[in-house]
Amino acid sequence: MRITQGCFSFLADLTDEQITKQIQYCLTQGWAVNIEFTDDPHPRNTYWDMWNLPMFDLKDAAGVLMELKECRKVYGDRYIRISGFDSSPGWESVRISFIVNRPKNEPGFRLERQESDGRNVRYTTTSYAVAERPEGQRYSS
Repeated sequence: MRITQGCFSFLADLTDEQITKQIQYCLTQGWAVNIEFTDDPHPRNTYWDMWNLPMFDLKDAAGVLMELKECRKVYGDRYIRISGFDSSPGWESVRISFIVNRPKNEPGFRLERQESDGRNVRYTTTSYAVAERPEGQRYSS
């Protein structure tokens, strides 16, 4: 199951050239760019681990792409995303976020149904990868 989060997630994976163009767009808008990674892409897990600090005041996308390649060397078996933050309103707002790396095997999620008081029905989304393996070993073979 392909995880769909952020921009471009319904498209085929972006090439490095396409990623560079998106990063350059962020930089020309004056947005700070950061790289994050996780092995738990649950929709409610919005706090992914950061790869270094956000990159402020960059003008060239090559610096971000260099950091992305280093992140892929270390965490190539995890989800990696790039986000662009706009601080022009006086606070940081995410303007764009997209996945740039995926594990080879994406087991997906299951939906668990629970009947509770009265006629209430509750649903829980659970990741197969998180349920089967501990953190750091979820997508390795």
